[in-house]
Amino acid sequence: MVDKNEIEAFLFKEARLIDEYRYDDWESLWTDDGNYWVPANGDSNDTHKKVSIINDNRARIRSRIVRLKSDVAHSQDPKSRIVRLISNIEFTEQADDEILVYSSFFLAESRPHRDSTWIGRTEHRLVRKDGGLQMKQKKVMLVNNNKELPSLGFLL
Repeated sequence: MVDKNEIEAFLFKEARLIDEYRYDDWESLWTDDGNYWVPANGDSNDTHKKVSIINDNRARIRSRIVRLKSDVAHSQDPKSRIVRLISNIEFTEQADDEILVYSSFFLAESRPHRDSTWIGRTEHRLVRKDGGLQMKQKKVMLVNNNKELPSLGFLL
């Protein structure tokens, strides 16, 4: 059985970990075969036929975290101040014991010389492992992903 409170708590925790730059803790939320995907040019459902802003397998997620934690992430020096709001959470249980979770987000980013807003929908594919939930896939569909975007020096 899926518990709505558990799903919401997972999404809120994931958002907080990213907003607080707790990358190692965020990484621990992923399965070994996880995929972090941000499609470009609309709401694509095929990672192989469409251009992606981000399309990271588990190894690439790790290398992204290593880079963000290092001194070479120049786009994040100083780090953006970010906060996100999660809403409109819906979920369905899938036949393969996955939980498909849909949500909307509003993310505010503050930089020394500009502020930006990022708005979109997220699909999480969650699985239960070791008594908790983990992400098998996170798909972030920015509403403006068909336009020129500023640098994404942080995690969505």
